[in-house]
Formats: sequence, structure tokens, C-alpha cells
Amino acid sequence: MDKKIFLSPPDMGENEFKYLEEAFKSNYIAPVGEFIDRFETSIANYTSSPFVLALNSGTAAIHLALRGAGVGFNDKVLVSDFTFVASVNPILYQGAIPILIDCDFSWNIDPNLVEDAIKKESPKALIVAHLYGQSAQIDKIAWLCQKYGVTLIEDGAESLGAKFEDKHLGTFGRFGILSFNGNKIITTSGGGALLCKDEKDYKFLKKLSTQAKEDKIWYEHKELGYNYRLSNLLAAIGLGQMEILDQKVAKKRKIFEEYKNNFEGVDEVEFMPEIKNSFGTRWLSTLTFKKIDPLTLLKSLAKENIESRLLWKPMHTQELFKDAKFYGQGVGTELFKRGLCLPSGTNLQEEEIKKISSIIKKWLK
Repeated sequence: MDKKIFLSPPDMGENEFKYLEEAFKSNYIAPVGEFIDRFETSIANYTSSPFVLALNSGTAAIHLALRGAGVGFNDKVLVSDFTFVASVNPILYQGAIPILIDCDFSWNIDPNLVEDAIKKESPKALIVAHLYGQSAQIDKIAWLCQKYGVTLIEDGAESLGAKFEDKHLGTFGRFGILSFNGNKIITTSGGGALLCKDEKDYKFLKKLSTQAKEDKIWYEHKELGYNYRLSNLLAAIGLGQMEILDQKVAKKRKIFEEYKNNFEGVDEVEFMPEIKNSFGTRWLSTLTFKKIDPLTLLKSLAKENIESRLLWKPMHTQELFKDAKFYGQGVGTELFKRGLCLPSGTNLQEEEIKKISSIIKKWLK
């Protein structure tokens, strides 16, 4: 059998191991050390975010953002419905109530539904996921949040390197979220980051991320804290990954264009759009089929040792959120029924893209 083609495997550069060795030699292997500072600085410089907090997951970053927004028991939080569950779970951590909002033509949260829900629900915060590294209509969403006094949290787990009108995603809201999981644009094996605009927010949430220890010689605690900081070792890997971020994004976009060119003239196929004035990462190359069942195709590709994946199953269709209020007409549900994610790793070769495309086109016939 041919070598397996994975969906989005890690892709290391030249300096990750070098920095990792340096971190080992320094003996700073816990969540403190030079490489954490350097990694945070590199993200801040790249995104133009005033403050960056390196954490052990993107989920931890969302949770801290909710704490920073003052979300507590029975508070309402609007959130993208067509997303991964990690966008929504931290709302439950806080004992708050998720209100699920359907997507629009961009596959991202619908601003019209957002405004309707804000008027009816009086939420404390909104979590918008920039799906598959592609920008939501963030200008309209940010304007609505400002108009109605709702804290905006951007889940940009898949969109480091993406922009809207030359401004990095994750920097429109009060808080931005990044993920460095093994399949993301860059990886630290596992990890994430929180982008903050306000120094007060940053200092408070940094304190919470290290068990909320007071500034005393002894261990003094007045608030509930968490063990959420990234280790110096993983930050060393992340620093090396940041050095090749732009070429990774360029490769992801090139892969998408090659897929799209391969399917030119195939009416059965439609690719995820990129909205006007935006620049996405194309973290995964995603498409929908007009008639066929993508699950059957997924199984056929698996037989060829090719990993693919269905689109996100909307949150309002999940057992966990069966009682949650949902605003929408099932746009995300229809996408889930018809969509597929294709292999999109930055080490994917042109011949492999042609092979995958050819298999799909033969299967369609």
C-alpha cells in the first residue's frame, strides 16, 4: 500500500530542534524561561497584538477570555454553531448558557442572526470562530458588539496568518485565540495563545493561568486559578515554527488553488469561499458536493490510504447541546451533509494533490 497521506500533519523547519536543545541545556523546561518570552514576542510582533499569553491549549485561551469578560453562572454567550466543540465547551466551564448562531454564505457566523440574537438574549459575550482559517464578516460583527456592548472573542485557532483588510484575525475583539495543536498552521505539539488588547486584562489572566498565586513569598490564593501556561520546551518549538509561518500559509493557499484548478469545470464541486477584503490561511482545503454523500467518498479515500474528514457537525445537532437555543435555518447542517476536508499538509506534494483529485473525479463519474 502507498504511504499514507494525512489530513494536516506537523511540518518542522530547521531551527525547532536547535531551540529545543537550547531549552534543554538551560534546564528551564517548566512553564517559565527565555523561549516563552521569545515565542510570545514573535506572535505579538507578527499580529500587532499588544499582549500575548502562551498557553497549553486554545481551549484554555477561550476559557481565560471568558473569565476576562466576566462571564459567569447563567450569563448568555453567543457562539458559532458550525465549529469544533472546543469553541463552545468553555462556556459550560463557567456555568454560562451558550446560544448557537448559524452560518451564512461564508460558512462563518451570520451577522444578521447575531444582531437578532443580541437584541433578544442580551448576551455578555460573543465567540466567533474563523472557520478553516477563513475570515468571518468580522467588520460587521465587531461593529455590532461595540454597538450593543458585547465582549467580542475571536476563535482564530485555525487562522494565524489570516487577515481582514490587512488586520490580523484575533485582533478585532477584546480577546483573540490561537491554537498550536499538531494539525494547525504551526504547532508546538499542543498549545495555544491568548491575544489581549488591554494590559489589565493581560496581567489578570496571566495570574489566573498560573494558579492565581498572589505576589507573596508564600503561596497565597484569593481567586480560582488554572494550570494553563505553555512549557519553555514547547515554546522553543513554537519559536522555530513562527520563523516559517508565512511560507506555511503560502503553501496552504497554493494547495487550495491546485485542488481548485484540478476541479475546474466539475459542476458537482464547490469550494469554501473567501470573502471580499480578506486573506485566509486555507488551513484545510474544503469543498462541498451538490448530490453525493461525502461519507461514502471518505471511506473510498481511506481505502487508498488517504485521510480526509467531514466538515464540523453543527453544535445544535450534538447531544451535549440538545437543549441550547439555536438561531438559524440549518445552513451549517446542510454544509455538514455535503462537505469534505481534503489533505492539506504543507509537506503535501503536487503529484499527491493530482492523485487525490483524480480519485475523486473518477469516483464522481
